[in-house]
Amino acid sequence: MSKIILGVICGIGFGIISVATMIPLKLEDKKIAMAGAFTNRFAIGFVIGATALPMPAWESGLLFGLLLSLPEAIITKSWIPIMVLGAIGGVVCGLVIGAFGI
Repeated sequence: MSKIILGVICGIGFGIISVATMIPLKLEDKKIAMAGAFTNRFAIGFVIGATALPMPAWESGLLFGLLLSLPEAIITKSWIPIMVLGAIGGVVCGLVIGAFGI
């Protein structure tokens, strides 16, 4: 499967997982927060699939997972959950795209 298509699929899956973890939270504007989280996590999967850096795919996933999670972590001041989930999701997306992408 093409890396971009696989990146889109991984991004959608990562976005759904991220939004699902937010369901029990009490937030002021939950719909906006969930939409922002989904978009951020989708972007991580998409960017990993759309780029070809000279490093292993899991490292590229870690890099983009952390880099793209950083603005959200700064804005919300929820550093640990956002950065850890971004790192883990980025590595998983990188591994999947690296293993199954063409």
